[in-house]
Amino acid sequence: MPSTREIRRRIRSVKNINQVTRALEAVSASSVRKAQAAVLASRPYAQHAYDVLVNVAAQSTGVPLHPLLEVRPEVRCIAVLLITGDRGLAGAYNANIVRRAIRFVEQYERPVHWITVGRKGRDLIRRYLARLERDETAPSYLRDQRIVAEFSHLPADPDLGDIAQIARVVFDEFLTEPVDEVFIAYTNFINTVTQQPRVLPLLPLRPFEARSREIMELVEPEPEVRYRNRDYIYEPSAAAILNEIIPRFTELQILQAIRESLSSEHSARMIAMRNASESAESLGGVLQLEYNKARQLSITSEILDIVGGVEALRQAEED
Repeated sequence: MPSTREIRRRIRSVKNINQVTRALEAVSASSVRKAQAAVLASRPYAQHAYDVLVNVAAQSTGVPLHPLLEVRPEVRCIAVLLITGDRGLAGAYNANIVRRAIRFVEQYERPVHWITVGRKGRDLIRRYLARLERDETAPSYLRDQRIVAEFSHLPADPDLGDIAQIARVVFDEFLTEPVDEVFIAYTNFINTVTQQPRVLPLLPLRPFEARSREIMELVEPEPEVRYRNRDYIYEPSAAAILNEIIPRFTELQILQAIRESLSSEHSARMIAMRNASESAESLGGVLQLEYNKARQLSITSEILDIVGGVEALRQAEED
């Protein structure tokens, strides 16, 4: 059995950890309220904007109305915008979305350009790519992957100006044709205890056609095209309107995905820190009981030694 000094040291360590986890839980609880308010405020507008984009894209026959609507005849390479957090201590939040994104690219069977938002996602993808380099049996399309851009330390409440550089990289990758399709992998905020990793087609703006059931299970469906035969009237011109709204609405989808991920991260961290605090309290109780037993055993041993010594003296006096 460990000594009482060692048990006391472990009890102090557990109490210190409990204080840290309680503080992190309080900070995350405050952050998740703000992030949740931002997500719920912008979600209806982002959903309607995405609905408009898909319906406008469905009107283009032959020549696309905008370069971001162009559907390439062959998909030779894809880009994945992966959104994770900069910090850990959030349970399986980062690992879940990275795992889903990797499953998607392995099923899609195309070379991949990764654009990472968040240090955790960048580090996990780097380890994944390093493992593929050492695996000589990996298919060529898996070995032909690289990180083309990485972003981190976004503000707690980002706006369109904060994600403009991210959107510019996405547009450049698609418009200069290194990639033919762009997907966004993020964590959708359902509620405080439920967050859903998602992969969503971003560019080109058209209904996504999956080649297999496995891919369809990994990619979220786009809004239904409801106005396929509707003729839109543009004023002053289609080019002037679409050149403004299509990039802006696409940026809005990226911003909304980042806000959803931030809210999910704070929620996951709050729950993880709450569980850690409860585990620390439980472990502290177990250690306290073990300390009491060890202390009682020590006291009992000392009493037995004293009684044994007194008995030995009495026997010596009688002799």
